[in-house]
Amino acid sequence: MADFLDNNWLQQLSLAEGFTVAEAVDVIENFVDDGNLDTSDVDIFIAPPENDILTDEDSGPEDEGGTINNLNGGQLSAPAEIRVRRLCNLVESSCTELQDKKHRTWIDGDMEAQKTLAFQAYNYSKFSSLSPVELFELFINNSVIELLVKNTNKYALFKNCPDPKVTEEEMKCFLAILLLSGYNELPGKKCYWDSGLDMKNEMVCQAMRRDRFIQIMRFLHCADNSETIPNDKMWKMRPLMNLLKCKCLDNFVPSEFLCFDESMVKYYGKHGCKQFLKGKPIRFGYKIWSLNTDTGYLINFEIFQGKNTTTNETYSKLFGKSAAPLVSMLDEIPQDELPYQLFFDNLFTSPALMKHLKDRGYGSTGTVRINRLPKDCPLSSKKDMQNESRGSFQCKIEKEDGIFVARWKDNSVVTVASTSYGIEPIASVKRFSQSEKKYLHIQQPFVIKQYNHHMGGTDLMDEDISTHRIGIRGKKWWWPLFTWLIDLGTTNAWRLLRLSGNKMTKLTFRREIVQCYLTRYKTPPALPGPSTSRKVFVAKNKNSLRYDGLHHYVIPTEKRRRCANRLCSSVGRTACKKCDVGLCVKCFENYHKLQ
Repeated sequence: MADFLDNNWLQQLSLAEGFTVAEAVDVIENFVDDGNLDTSDVDIFIAPPENDILTDEDSGPEDEGGTINNLNGGQLSAPAEIRVRRLCNLVESSCTELQDKKHRTWIDGDMEAQKTLAFQAYNYSKFSSLSPVELFELFINNSVIELLVKNTNKYALFKNCPDPKVTEEEMKCFLAILLLSGYNELPGKKCYWDSGLDMKNEMVCQAMRRDRFIQIMRFLHCADNSETIPNDKMWKMRPLMNLLKCKCLDNFVPSEFLCFDESMVKYYGKHGCKQFLKGKPIRFGYKIWSLNTDTGYLINFEIFQGKNTTTNETYSKLFGKSAAPLVSMLDEIPQDELPYQLFFDNLFTSPALMKHLKDRGYGSTGTVRINRLPKDCPLSSKKDMQNESRGSFQCKIEKEDGIFVARWKDNSVVTVASTSYGIEPIASVKRFSQSEKKYLHIQQPFVIKQYNHHMGGTDLMDEDISTHRIGIRGKKWWWPLFTWLIDLGTTNAWRLLRLSGNKMTKLTFRREIVQCYLTRYKTPPALPGPSTSRKVFVAKNKNSLRYDGLHHYVIPTEKRRRCANRLCSSVGRTACKKCDVGLCVKCFENYHKLQ
């Protein structure tokens, strides 16, 4: 079913004009013959006959639908609409029915162990033999490079500038310099070409000229500016985002435990998608819905931009705008028939969502906000639980839908709902007691333990990306998102290497990619590039060297140099050894004295 949704074939058939009943039947029969669809899951709705048809009588029985073999010519040529019942029933019956319930039956007891298909051992062996560069190119491959090169050259022409003729080799060097700035950060991008020994990076200088790097960064684009998408605020990043999404899904090794959470990309400028999240480490920036494994691998993502054409309106009405992206991302997973266990926080958890996921064969666990619990849930209030001893808990099961709800007292009261886990086996956790000034062992329900253990996948991804985040900054609104996508591809590649058993660090992994790209695809400068000379450096710091009164000596020079004294116009062959400026002998003493 997910294959059909991925290809949007159902939407195309339903919205296309001019389809007849006969054509619709042919399309359905093709899918049935291929074994991808069952006829019991499909309805064909026939429009009323045209005015020139004399009768609308069906040749079949009045109380039963007519078969395709006994439809007349007018009915076969009538407009038709195809609907797949399986998807509609799955979404609507599992959600609207739950929302419309006025009474639920709550019972005591524990959640029984779920008997689901066993997950096979995760096999990452195919990644163990790949080098860091090969793993990196699983995500940032030739398709990404070609996209960037094509649109960068187009944008220069769009701005009526000469064609920069950026090549794929130059683009790879450009990306390598960005990655290098993540672990070798300098105050500005031009500093990597500075001639001072405290800043100059010889590998960068030999790989690309400074002005060429600035030119590529000026015209860098991921989309064609002449093909805007009015209702998509992220249209400039959409082509690159779609490519990386496909690569993340293609290289995803099915993992039983998945978590869905929000990630933030720091941004302080002006843009309609910028969000403010109080109490978060990154308060201002772009919010990204992220579906991760519990080990930190990013499977799918979507940038939050409010109402837009990419949002599934049906899912938004049934589950809310926050949870709708999760259901859409699950539709895109290639192995969607596996019994995944999903974890999310109280922003997304609702009975409607959990019931829908259970109907699809997924388990779900999440913390719950008080106002989202059914009013007839017989658990003690949060205020009453505050007076209980630490480690106390209560639980109930909603009989009709099998949703387990537990409330546990730790430092604060936590409420968790699950369709997979219960109280047993109870764990013992260590907590420090301020009143007794010692560590105590308290009870912890199994559902809480599972949630704490598997929920942090998105936070782990954020930590991996922030360790060596690209340090070169830009002024365009999409630049933080572009660098985040490059860091994402690098982090996902490193995560696959680690899961295959290799213990290479993130720094070593990134350095190998940078060194390989800057060595393999470099374009050495024919002449020394424009850089800050030592003379200019000394001139900027003359007050700290010129008047210190130490080790200033007159030395001869091979070339004639103008005297540095502004009141002298002579040109000679003498200079100051320390200041490295031309000076005639008569001006030497006065030049080094405070005026």
